[in-house]
Amino acid sequence: MAGNPYTSANGDTMEQGGRSLYGKGPIFTLNNFSSKDFIVKDFIESLTDEAQPPSRRSQGPTPNTFDAKPLIRAFEQASKRLNELSEELEVKETELSGAVKRAEAQHASNVETLGRKLNRTVNSFQQLDSNLTSDRGGKWGGNIAVETGKKLEELDRQRRRAMDAHFLIQCWDEVSNRGEVTLLENLRRSGTGEGKIRSARIAKQLLRISQRLDPGSHSLSGGDQKTNGVTNGVTGARHFNTREIIEKFIETLENDMLKLFDDFYRRQNFEEMKNCATVLQDFNGGASVQAAFVNQHQFFIDRSNLVTDEIGGDQETWVRLSDPDAELPGVEPGLQSLIDEVRVVVQEESQIIKRAFPNPEQVSGKFIQRVFQQSLQQRLELVLDKAESESTLAYLRLLQAARNSINTLVEDLKAHGLTEHPDPVSSQTSQLLDQQVDELFTPYFGGSAYIDKEKQNLSELYRSLLFKFELFHSRRQKEPKTYLASLRSRGQELLSSAREATDAYVKSLNLESMSITQKRILLSVAGIKNTAADDTTTSKNNPELDLTENDGRLNIQFAKRMLKWLAEGVRRGLELSGGSETPKDVAALHNLLLRNMGENYIELFLDAAAEAASTAENAKRDAPDLSYIVGLKSAISIMHLMQSCTNTLLIPLASTSLTIRRDMEKNARTSLLRMEDHINIIEQRTIDAVLNWTTRLLTNQSRTDFRPKETESDAALAQSSTPTCAAILKFLSSFQTSSKSTFSGGGSNLTNLLTEIAGEFRSQLLEHFKKYQVNRLGAIMLVRDISAYVELLRSWDLGSQYNNTLEVLVEVGSLFVLKPEAIKERIRGGRATTGQETNGQGRDGNHAQTNGAGDNVGGSALATVNRENLRPYLLKREDYMEVGMQNLLYGL
Repeated sequence: MAGNPYTSANGDTMEQGGRSLYGKGPIFTLNNFSSKDFIVKDFIESLTDEAQPPSRRSQGPTPNTFDAKPLIRAFEQASKRLNELSEELEVKETELSGAVKRAEAQHASNVETLGRKLNRTVNSFQQLDSNLTSDRGGKWGGNIAVETGKKLEELDRQRRRAMDAHFLIQCWDEVSNRGEVTLLENLRRSGTGEGKIRSARIAKQLLRISQRLDPGSHSLSGGDQKTNGVTNGVTGARHFNTREIIEKFIETLENDMLKLFDDFYRRQNFEEMKNCATVLQDFNGGASVQAAFVNQHQFFIDRSNLVTDEIGGDQETWVRLSDPDAELPGVEPGLQSLIDEVRVVVQEESQIIKRAFPNPEQVSGKFIQRVFQQSLQQRLELVLDKAESESTLAYLRLLQAARNSINTLVEDLKAHGLTEHPDPVSSQTSQLLDQQVDELFTPYFGGSAYIDKEKQNLSELYRSLLFKFELFHSRRQKEPKTYLASLRSRGQELLSSAREATDAYVKSLNLESMSITQKRILLSVAGIKNTAADDTTTSKNNPELDLTENDGRLNIQFAKRMLKWLAEGVRRGLELSGGSETPKDVAALHNLLLRNMGENYIELFLDAAAEAASTAENAKRDAPDLSYIVGLKSAISIMHLMQSCTNTLLIPLASTSLTIRRDMEKNARTSLLRMEDHINIIEQRTIDAVLNWTTRLLTNQSRTDFRPKETESDAALAQSSTPTCAAILKFLSSFQTSSKSTFSGGGSNLTNLLTEIAGEFRSQLLEHFKKYQVNRLGAIMLVRDISAYVELLRSWDLGSQYNNTLEVLVEVGSLFVLKPEAIKERIRGGRATTGQETNGQGRDGNHAQTNGAGDNVGGSALATVNRENLRPYLLKREDYMEVGMQNLLYGL
């Protein structure tokens, strides 16, 4: 009965079989123990399981009997097998150990042999080095070796020179006697680059020999020459035109080289290209091969049709370019595409030139010159011509964008390195690139060409922006009316002649010769509706003109637009021209600003305001129209904007030229003083106008206002003030509101203006109340008027010093309502309080006025007034003939 198989650690199966009671021991080899999965415990358990007889295993365990013999036999057999394996291992170990010892001995022997050889080599080298460096060495001393080498080199050169001379003589003999160049042809057809180079050099030498030995062939006449005597160095020999023969060979060789160069270029064989270029270098300095490479380059062939393409962009694009309030545009798409392609082509071709030419920097320079002088220049001219035909601003903006883009191209090429890649370009190439950019833009910046364009652009824009304003004020001298009335009437007159005015504007700016785009933009800036903006017959269909009163007023937004356009021009000038011409250009733009914003805008408005103030000053029937005062606020704001622009932007840019800077400062100061004088004149006329009108209103005071009848007492007492007082209060309140709005933020200007008017008006009131008889009810009305006047004047917030002077006006009112005893007590109490009396006179010398705010501390204001100045007021009382009043008057 077969037993269970035993599987070793490496998977080998061992059978136990047989007919004996106890099976054979397990059979295993070294492989069973060499496995990584071998476990001793499993190995012992397998031996134990295999040692039990099959009958015992089938019956199960019997705890009362134990037979150890099978185990002993199994372990004895396993031990015996293990001993056999151990002996086998010892034999193998002994063999391997012996082999290792033999290998080590052989290695040591090899190392020793190599060491001896190395020592011998080092000794030999040292001995050779010693002999070469020794002045008195052996047979092969150092100096002798060097001298021998030089002699050998010299002999080799002489041998080569002799061979070249012999070959040259043979070639000359062949050319002069037989009229052939067979030897040169064979050399040319040798197929090697060295042979072609040598044939080219010999051909040039033959040409010089022909010029010296056969001058007849270099004369004006061609063909075979018949000469007497010695020809070609041989007496009686047949004469050939050696010059034509040699030049024909040179031409053939050159054409052959050019053709080969082109073939190699198409196959990208740069080594052979360089050989051909080297050969052609000996003919004419390489001009032919360089010209062929540059002129026949695919870039110029492909671009020859593109540079004449129609300039891109639709009409709306050109409108945005011409719109001064639009954002700055980019480069024209066709020009930008060309610049991008130039960047790629020049960088790629520079690497080809570097590998294909013996003088790459020279060839690269010619290629760059051709790119700038042909492709870029042609496209730039087309773009700028198109832009100039659209508008001056479009021309300037595209010029700026093109210059910036081409400058970026040059900087990229310099950073790339071109033939020096990856290093930066050489100084010569860098200078060449800068020179090409300068030459490209010289026609646009030479002399005053650029600044004239900037001035023309700003003049067109300023003239258009201020057209309605100037038109509104063009007839100011003929208008004797008030300011707003004059504006309304002038607007009506201008509307009636709008067609003529518009025609004059069109003629002044030469709009008829302008493009539709520029005409459309300028009319839009001028605020004129052009019903035929898109029609080529616009000049026949005049634009529509619509004038309003606002067109005659200053507009701060207009001033900001003007300064924005100026700033754009200044920035463009710094980017494009710059240099030593900057102060001169900035001064020209500054004068343009002073003339347009200063003279034609601010001063023109101030002249109109001065005339309106003069009209208000002479107002007789209607109240003076002081609405022009509001416009002074805009005038002052625009003056500050212009002054800030001048001081922070323009004048610092002229710092490099002291003379120009001083002239600019002088012009700015003169313009500012002139405008300030205008404002001062307007203010003074305004003061006179206000005081004249208050005087006129006071003159119109009814004599019954302060002497109402007893039957009218209820109606009189119901009024808060007299009609004259109400009219004056309304007029002065309106004036103060307008003045405060004009001089926003308060300040000395507003205070001085109101103080002067308030002081003179107070004097008018003091003089006014001396002229009217006052009864008991009238005294109440008078006091109410004075209180209203004082309250209004105090609301102007002119300071405590002026407010103290109003106390006299209040006390004057009390002279008409108090009883004589109270008046006498006030005068006495005031005099006792202050201890002194002061006399004062106003502008006209006949009314009371205080000396200062500190003279009436704690007493009546009447104590500070001369008693004689009080008598006119007391005499106007209705009861001045009564005993009490007479005693008071007698006491005064």
